[in-house]
Amino acid sequence: MPTLRLALSQVNPTVGDLVGNADLVRRWTRRAADAGAQFVLFPEMMLTGYPVEDLVFRRSFVAASQAALHRLAADLAADGLGDLPVVVGYLDADGPPQISSDAEPGRGARNAAALLHGGAVVATYFKHHLPNYGVFDEDRYFVPGDTLTVVRVGGVDVALTICEDLWQAGGPFAVARQAGVGLVVNINGSPYELNKDDIRLPLVRRRAAEAGATIAYVNMIGGQDELVFEGDSMIVAADGTLLARAPQFVEHLLVHDVELPAAAAALAADGELADGMRLVRTPIDAALPPADGPAAVGGIEKPVADEAEVWRALVLGLRDYVDKNRFPSVVLGLSGGIDSAVVAALAVDALGPERVVGVSLPSRHSSEHSLGDAEDLAKRTGLDYRVQPIQPMVDTYLANMSLSGVTVENLQARVRGVILMALSNQDGHLVLTTGNKSELAVGYSTLYGDSVGGFNPVKDVWKTLIWRLAKWRNADAANRGETPPIPESSIGKPPSAELSPGQLDSDTLPDYQVLDPILIGYVDGDLGRDGLVAAGHDPAVIDRVLRMVDTAEYKRRQSAPGTKISMKAFGRDRRLPITNRWREHG
Repeated sequence: MPTLRLALSQVNPTVGDLVGNADLVRRWTRRAADAGAQFVLFPEMMLTGYPVEDLVFRRSFVAASQAALHRLAADLAADGLGDLPVVVGYLDADGPPQISSDAEPGRGARNAAALLHGGAVVATYFKHHLPNYGVFDEDRYFVPGDTLTVVRVGGVDVALTICEDLWQAGGPFAVARQAGVGLVVNINGSPYELNKDDIRLPLVRRRAAEAGATIAYVNMIGGQDELVFEGDSMIVAADGTLLARAPQFVEHLLVHDVELPAAAAALAADGELADGMRLVRTPIDAALPPADGPAAVGGIEKPVADEAEVWRALVLGLRDYVDKNRFPSVVLGLSGGIDSAVVAALAVDALGPERVVGVSLPSRHSSEHSLGDAEDLAKRTGLDYRVQPIQPMVDTYLANMSLSGVTVENLQARVRGVILMALSNQDGHLVLTTGNKSELAVGYSTLYGDSVGGFNPVKDVWKTLIWRLAKWRNADAANRGETPPIPESSIGKPPSAELSPGQLDSDTLPDYQVLDPILIGYVDGDLGRDGLVAAGHDPAVIDRVLRMVDTAEYKRRQSAPGTKISMKAFGRDRRLPITNRWREHG
């Protein structure tokens, strides 16, 4: 049986940076060549970054992607890498955009993969299954392909597929079995969700069985707006054996020698096979580079605990949002509470303490222990700590306006927001807001106050998970002999906005241990009232919570973007009308 040394390049592209992404391909292909690789794979839409969204409709961008692909093929050859087959995802088109008046049936923008070899583009494949759920809108952007591309590399027949092709039965993987391929390549831009890695391996095993072939699954890493990609690239044999698996949330070159069945002596004829798909075969005649030295073993990365996985996702999402948008630093309000403490710790882990400014913004209602906790966190993490009392500014407003009750509470939050935005304007910081998913769900925030900011690292993190993350991060630091970043008193004290004397969250909201399961069922699970009652929740509490969620849609629509970690994040995943009279009645 032939042996192919595969190199799965788990890298971090940037949307729109065609030159930078092409340079990534060249650098990592060189690394793969130095490791003796004979076949190199890069993620979905590698050249353009993913997702490109409405850039698809710009013909100038499509043309730039096409040109960049051919230029990359020539550059690889000029680098002395032309004899190494390289699979790269890119944006292609074989007709006008589907939204244009001159659109043609069955033609348009394509989510594509190309095989580069000998300085040229020798084969292409267009994604067949186009996801149109959750964060995906690919039916809006792309036309599905109807052809399975099979290339012969090193005496092995290899089928090219892209991401969603793996997530649905039939189509390319059924055709791959009929074509008798030995290897199916699947290049991905698969966004992270908690526990998705537990689903991915069984899924790849099912497709390996369906295709009767080994699968090389390569996924990108990195943050792109609300999305974060964790990698988790892998190679799975036809019998379901996991051969190699890359770590999550880091760039990584997974190099592994794979024994594969030899292709038939003669190329089978092209033609139509299962599900209306056609088959096109392309041989690569040139000899591959020799795989010198001892056998390459990629290793199998072990999974980590949920809290560690989420923390790494949030750190990567925040870091890339800041760095890819070229912000020099971030600023946030430090209240001494658990949410701002977790956001501060995430920011320090993502950017380093020298790029994080934490501002204590005390009013007359701020407790001494909260002020002390904020200062303690600053000392533990080493961030740039400042104190800016807000009471003189609040008093000026109150001296000129007749305000009372909750309006005064909101005024304090808005004064804090003004100060943070002023510091952002003055010094170029990105303002981080700190509201968790539970608060966003029920509208427990002040518009243009504590909701102010350009990015929210914990937007998709339920309050109960906030506490778990804080405890995990402190324990992880202690295990490594480091100072835990979050004061224990911030974790243990009852949550409070401290906008009025003795105020606690529990004055307004059910206990978070009661609230979060209802919210998870309603928001993430789309359960109605009857489903929530059947799940064992108190009907009176359900009615109260659902009213708060439904009436807060206008607030959520104005909230900052934040890293998605759940199956249904506010914004890209959960899209409900603001003007909406439907209610889950009791």
